[in-house]
Amino acid sequence: MRTTLSSVRLALASDAANLLTLMRELAVFEKYIAQFCVTEADLLERGLRADSARQFTAFLAEASNGQLLGYAVVYPVPFTFDLRPNLVLKELFVRETARGLGVGQALMTTVVAHAKQQGCARLKWDVMPTNTRAKTFYRRIGGVPDSAWENWIRQC
Repeated sequence: MRTTLSSVRLALASDAANLLTLMRELAVFEKYIAQFCVTEADLLERGLRADSARQFTAFLAEASNGQLLGYAVVYPVPFTFDLRPNLVLKELFVRETARGLGVGQALMTTVVAHAKQQGCARLKWDVMPTNTRAKTFYRRIGGVPDSAWENWIRQC
């Protein structure tokens, strides 16, 4: 029997262990599992809380049988030149067995609705240069590469 998407919902404190499992799967996929150090306690302290001190928001895609199919993590940048916030999509991951079922589309629809509800001017994200499947998906849902900027990094 093929898995079907039931809903996308806000991740709660009770989801910490399952969200961490999905995050580890992404770390394996993107080849940084050796550096991965997030714990359940980190998720609970930094984002899976009900108060305004949360640093991120996570959404979970769930099958009708309760199985988690994927997730998205976002965080706001309070304001930029136009005095409106940006929403950064830090992570979007769909389990391999759920790809092609509309899970990514449902997660992105939820993320965009969240951005609009927060008054954000734009949604921004990074994609690995070699992830052509993700690039095709992002173009299909209206994303465009930001040719005005380069992504730079410095270790601290």
